[in-house]
Amino acid sequence: MAKILTLTLNPALDITVSLDSLRPGHVNRSQAQHSHAAGKGLNVAQVLADLGHRVTVGGFLGRDNLQPFEALIDWRGFADCFVRVAGETRSNIKLVEADGRVTDINGQGPQVDEASRTALLRRLEQVAAGHDAVVVAGSLPRGIDPQWLHELLVLLKAQGLKVALDTSGEALRVGLQAGPWLVKPNTEELGEVLGVAVHTQAEQRAAAERLLASGVEHVVVSQGEQGVSWFTHGLALHAQPPKVRVASTVGAGDSLVAGMVHGLLQAEAPALTLRRATAIAAQAVTQVGFGIADREQLARLEAAVQLTEQQEGCR
Repeated sequence: MAKILTLTLNPALDITVSLDSLRPGHVNRSQAQHSHAAGKGLNVAQVLADLGHRVTVGGFLGRDNLQPFEALIDWRGFADCFVRVAGETRSNIKLVEADGRVTDINGQGPQVDEASRTALLRRLEQVAAGHDAVVVAGSLPRGIDPQWLHELLVLLKAQGLKVALDTSGEALRVGLQAGPWLVKPNTEELGEVLGVAVHTQAEQRAAAERLLASGVEHVVVSQGEQGVSWFTHGLALHAQPPKVRVASTVGAGDSLVAGMVHGLLQAEAPALTLRRATAIAAQAVTQVGFGIADREQLARLEAAVQLTEQQEGCR
């Protein structure tokens, strides 16, 4: 298996509150509440660990609420490359209704100063080269601008790593200029960054071709329950996941990224890579929390994924 680095620049303590339905302006009674040390890169790391990979995690953590994050790192056996900064790691509240609708209330995160930024770059210069790939995922905390992210991606590529990027907005727009190995926007994020409509398969393929021409090797476009499209040179595949009972959609995209990185690093057949990655994402929405908990369920979901190939692949 591979050695993979995941970077979560703006991690979060996810507080997931389950309730029948959200009534704004009224007192709401929860059915259950769970808290998890999270953030997109950490979520990816947990799935990769369940798939058998050795994982290093890094980014920035606030000193004032380290315990849940350090407990996760210790429990999972991750190598710890996080830089501790002043303040608290943010909290994200997820209000999950019985029909599957999720309302997010996301915190800002701590202020990252120049000394902390420099400290992370120095750590990565020391450890990054020993890894096969790096997943840079999530939003940017205060003190980190998109141009710094671009410089980070360039540094990681210079270390010989395959760089997978999962972010949005200006961070994605600037990050694309570094030519990452893999990107995973959803249709809204892809349309926003390119300024085009990407609702149909043809529109998605045209958008993907622009990214492939700019140096990206793999474009994975997620559409929730409408499935996943993967575009690379000479190949355009779409996967339709089976219908599942939704517990929470939190972490589905992160699970998809982990599944794609796993299959690509293992040099598996494209159909197997996309089928399994889609199944891992489908399993993620049936649970609260992150990781592959039920292998038998995953096998059933994988068998139920429907694949279609577009005849005109990207060139």
